[in-house]
Amino acid sequence: MSALVSLLQFATILPLGKMQDPESFARRSYLYPLAGYVIGIIGAIAVFFIADRMVAAAVAVAVVILLSGAHHLDGLLDFGDGLMAHGDREKRIRALTDRQVGAGGIAAGLVVTLLLFAGLQASPLIWSAIIIGEVCAKFSMALLTAYGTPFKDGMHSYLHQFARPYFPGISFLFFLPLLLLPVKTMNLVCAAIIMCLCPLALLYISKKLFGGVNGDVVGASNEITRALVIVAMVLV
Repeated sequence: MSALVSLLQFATILPLGKMQDPESFARRSYLYPLAGYVIGIIGAIAVFFIADRMVAAAVAVAVVILLSGAHHLDGLLDFGDGLMAHGDREKRIRALTDRQVGAGGIAAGLVVTLLLFAGLQASPLIWSAIIIGEVCAKFSMALLTAYGTPFKDGMHSYLHQFARPYFPGISFLFFLPLLLLPVKTMNLVCAAIIMCLCPLALLYISKKLFGGVNGDVVGASNEITRALVIVAMVLV
């Protein structure tokens, strides 16, 4: 239980009392998808009784971003800056890790958020889509935590040192309860494929551009995976 509380204290702004030892979660980072269920279910409850689909989609986007303290969105903005920066690896890392947000970050934030909003609005059941998207997003973070070699010290390097190669396999098991939702099996198969391919693609890109992974890349994976999973389920 302390590991779950520690996870939620790290991944959300929920008031959960006394801070737990972060090591209790670090040694069990395969629990990431449980945070997805918590955030997704809160988002689902928030939109369940909203009849207007546009308003419901906007509320869902707001809830998942605000509930995480915009922590992962910040990672997306930083990743966008690093991705769009011109120059050698050092210049890209500097753009990724500085406190300023440039055009690349703004573009990444806008594109991913628009895709998320459009995908939710087009989803047959917005409440179930946001749960699926959140769980898949957190799986992507678990995968990158385990396999993303850090290029600098920070929270990601701290979590990575405790992660084991089999952790994503355990995380995948938390995906299976999604089969109970009123969603077509093919949609969930598509979601599972995207939630694996997206972090693997970011792992390749980050290794090539930055020499490894940091917390910003992991946060970006959360935002990108969530949006692509929801859009893909609509398009299938």
